[in-house]
Amino acid sequence: MNKGRLEAFSDGVIAIIITIMVLEMKVPAGHDVEALHSLRFVFLSYGLSYVYLGIYWNNHHHMLHATRHISGGVLWANLHLLFWLSLVPFATGWMGESHFAPQPTAIYGAVMLMAAMAYWILLGTILRADGPESLLRRAVGRDWKGKLSPLLYLLAIGAAFVSPAIAGALYAAVALIWVIPDRRIERVLAEGHASAAAGSLKSP
Repeated sequence: MNKGRLEAFSDGVIAIIITIMVLEMKVPAGHDVEALHSLRFVFLSYGLSYVYLGIYWNNHHHMLHATRHISGGVLWANLHLLFWLSLVPFATGWMGESHFAPQPTAIYGAVMLMAAMAYWILLGTILRADGPESLLRRAVGRDWKGKLSPLLYLLAIGAAFVSPAIAGALYAAVALIWVIPDRRIERVLAEGHASAAAGSLKSP
């Protein structure tokens, strides 16, 4: 399978996940703005998850753009990531409908933690398939975001049983960390294209 087909499949799955998530939002029973007040936690959880899915879609696109080889291991690692992302609508709905109750809030964090670990596994599988000269390896570098996120998720899961508000703030903090544009992959790819172009000009 080429990476274009893998990316198209993943894009479709993520689009379906977002669609399911929004379809699970129920129309309020009332006929005024006050009726929306009871859905404030549902909207908060939906907005947070929408941002998370957007981040995964964006980073997944950039990661595959820098990928050279798609192995069988990469295919299974990608399916593993999509499995945990497919649970986001369930975790989002439960957390919102329960008004951020401790256990649903903790489960939400557990799903996000497993998705983050699945993304890390996919990244490692791609790096092994591409070899030591991988452009992606140069772009990732120390990957401090990837190392910090699981720690914040673990803190949030524990905090959910003490103060769900703190847990929600930690989830939002992780999203904020990743939503800030990271140009590492784009920069490395641009350098690679520039080097290739220079090489072609020098060739006889």
